[in-house]
Amino acid sequence: MIVLPAREREALVADCVARYPEEACGLLIGRRDPAAIVVTQVVPSPNRSPAPRTSFEIDTKLRLDVTRELRGGPTAVVGLYHSHPEGDATPSATDRDRAWEPDLVWVIVALDRGRVAALAAHALDPAGASPAFRPIAIAAQPRTPA
Repeated sequence: MIVLPAREREALVADCVARYPEEACGLLIGRRDPAAIVVTQVVPSPNRSPAPRTSFEIDTKLRLDVTRELRGGPTAVVGLYHSHPEGDATPSATDRDRAWEPDLVWVIVALDRGRVAALAAHALDPAGASPAFRPIAIAAQPRTPA
């Protein structure tokens, strides 16, 4: 299960909607508890894909900088997110081909004419010869005052 608190969920969704009709993408920072992965921060990334309307590439420098900054601390990169403009919230064939970090959760936001149609989380299933995703539950926490 992944816990996506209201503030982080709102930030993730706002980024995806703002970048429509292109795919938005970013990193999910958090911690791994015994029962769940808890997201504590959403870090939007420039989409470095040469075809941003149909694919995404998280900025390598951003990823390295964030990983370096978090090293040795209580949180780490626990996942990534991206949007599927005019698509569904399931991993595409391209997503499966590019999935190489088995510990990351993938959150996908489906957009229909710029509005959120669905939001889902997926994890790589380690069984099998080729990468496959399995859906995982998203739990929400109520919004807390700033």
